Amino acid sequence: MKHYFIGGGVGALAGAVFLIRDAGVDGADITIYEKNPTVFGGSLDGSRLPDGSYSLRGGRMLTTDHYECTWDLLSSIPSLDAPGQTVREQTVAFNAEHVAHSQARLVDRNLHKVDVSHMGFSTHDRLELIRLMETPEDRLGDSAITDWLSPPFFETNFWYMWQTTFAFQPWHSAVELKRYLHRFLNEFPRIDTLGGVKRTVYNQYDAIVAPLEHWLRARGVNFVGDTAVTDMTIVTEAGRHRVTGLTLEREGKAETVALAEDDLVFFQNGSMTDATSLGTMDAPPPAMTKADSQGWALWEKIAAGRPEFGDPAAFNTAIERSLWESFTVTCRDPKFFDAMQAFSGNAAGTGGLVTFKDSRWLMSIVLYHQPHFRDQPEGWSVFWGYALHPDRVGDFVAKPMSQCGGREILQELCGHLGLGVEVFETATCVPCRLPYITSMFMPRRKTDRPLPVPASSRNLAFVSQFVEVPDDVVFTVEYSVRAAQMAIYQLMGVDRPIPAVTRHDRAPSVLLASAVKAMS
Repeated sequence: MKHYFIGGGVGALAGAVFLIRDAGVDGADITIYEKNPTVFGGSLDGSRLPDGSYSLRGGRMLTTDHYECTWDLLSSIPSLDAPGQTVREQTVAFNAEHVAHSQARLVDRNLHKVDVSHMGFSTHDRLELIRLMETPEDRLGDSAITDWLSPPFFETNFWYMWQTTFAFQPWHSAVELKRYLHRFLNEFPRIDTLGGVKRTVYNQYDAIVAPLEHWLRARGVNFVGDTAVTDMTIVTEAGRHRVTGLTLEREGKAETVALAEDDLVFFQNGSMTDATSLGTMDAPPPAMTKADSQGWALWEKIAAGRPEFGDPAAFNTAIERSLWESFTVTCRDPKFFDAMQAFSGNAAGTGGLVTFKDSRWLMSIVLYHQPHFRDQPEGWSVFWGYALHPDRVGDFVAKPMSQCGGREILQELCGHLGLGVEVFETATCVPCRLPYITSMFMPRRKTDRPLPVPASSRNLAFVSQFVEVPDDVVFTVEYSVRAAQMAIYQLMGVDRPIPAVTRHDRAPSVLLASAVKAMS
């Protein structure tokens, strides 16, 4: 019995662990196909570029109060740099030592740290928010957030903080915002300090992907890079679909893999980081789409005529509504970090996102605990930032962020902090365009996302951010891990309970604390 993963993201790595750990599968019977020639881990990336600077497309936050399946997974994986500890134990210990408590969550145009101890709600805002939270998902349907919340709500302190913490836009799905409000209700009372946010010791590639991959390779799992799966042969009998073959493209040549009766396929359909591109200090990232990457083509192909496999068009046809741009800055001297730590009142790694609320780009940055990469040279520091409106002209640079190189992005950042550009004299800024980064948040019908194992499927499962997992929230590591665990356990008949979603929204203490915060 063979097991094939299409795509090498964290869902595939987690799925392979669950197959070995919980289903007793031999690692040699697992194959992971990945389009990238050498790097696995999907959106959990972090890399050093040829010029020596670093690049991160995004940064995933964790929380010890949530992410039940992720902690279950990481409790089985040894750390690569903390002997005797698992990745989970290492991460928990790190966050106990470096406690998050932001003192500069929002900054206004006058360089003042905004008082965010109050949410800024009117009575009308509170009533609308409660109505959204209490409306059943079936009634919300494919409506947008703006269908339920009025314009003044989007000027509240709460919205600026919630929006930039989780990357919501007003036109995104009302269902997804409702799910986030319920899933993270215990974060509501501390959204101003980000006290519930946890970070990994290093970037997520070094801290999560590398130990997962090391564990899997030691057990004989086949990692096949530089290989795109371009088609599946699917046979339908008595209304049940079975994959009988895979078509691969490797080194410009087509190959086929025949599947036996009991073989299983786990498909990472869609990608939030598909068609991403990097710029340089003096050039913006190229504007790429799925036509360049072909990253959605296989899902589009197999979903045609099979509605139970979902509808990718709900997510990948409006780049202007799913796009934002991030940037990674490598500082080779301490000037900027010294200035930013003095301004914010937070040591690097304790402050979380700093959002410039009046920025036309709606720019935010976060200073990580250093070093953020295992191979980071002594005296260097790395931080990350992003902007939710890269199509708008800047406040200090007279062009949209999407047309800027790294040098101009740093100039815009200096303007919002009242700093001279000399603080970045030896720095390198790498901009990154992400056309589908919030595509999972697009308004959708329930049927637009397939179940991890569709009822009509015999041997095909979907493992990604674009599957339907009740009560959980997309744009998290947890969603991919939970989807993988559900798929593996169902197809393999694993007799072990999947960790339940913790219902903080039903805890009296959380409800009381949230009510007090909302009324402040």
